[in-house]
Amino acid sequence: MDTLPLYISLVFGITLLTSIVLFYKASYSSKIVLAVLFFWIIVQSFISNFGFYKSENTIPPRFALLLFPPLTLIVILFITKKGKAFIDALNIKTLTLLHVIRIPVELVLLWLFMHKAVPELMTFEGRNFDILSGISAPIVYYFTFVKKKINYTILLIWNFICLALVLNIAINAVLSLPTKFQQFAFDQPNVALLEFPFTLLPAVLVPIVIFSHLVSIRQLLHYKILKNSSF
Repeated sequence: MDTLPLYISLVFGITLLTSIVLFYKASYSSKIVLAVLFFWIIVQSFISNFGFYKSENTIPPRFALLLFPPLTLIVILFITKKGKAFIDALNIKTLTLLHVIRIPVELVLLWLFMHKAVPELMTFEGRNFDILSGISAPIVYYFTFVKKKINYTILLIWNFICLALVLNIAINAVLSLPTKFQQFAFDQPNVALLEFPFTLLPAVLVPIVIFSHLVSIRQLLHYKILKNSSF
């Protein structure tokens, strides 16, 4: 990992920053959102910098500390009154455009594979088709919110499909880690996501992407219910 070209970390860092800016914008510049995101990034950066996630034989795997806190927060937001109010106030237009970050993420994963830091199955040459979400995001945004040629039903379907794509690669990535639960890629395991800065992919970027889809799906389903009840 020490021999990785600087441009890989640089592109990843710019992508991370872009995702934060877009999510911050979607929250209508909520300082609480920004504070939570930066606190989590600082904590995970500090921990991963000391090689905490490199231990392979722990039960449960230390990697779980990257995933479960943000996923738990997502669940809390969806089941609490204040959480639902926050979710329903987010800007679905910006959340749709946010998914363009998945293009540089896929490029970073491809470069990491070329340097034997992740398995091929995590790239678009393997089992990862998530780049299609990134490519289609600005197109869907433009024709839905600018030209208004795509109705909300199609946008809803797109969100479900793209959510499935990110969950697919997330599951494959976890099962490719060099832990007791590894199922894939024994010849070239997923070691990059155990080291800084790439630990921030599962800790920050993936939860933001998943949350953005879930928020959009909730808002679109709520819109359809209100629309149907008006007849």
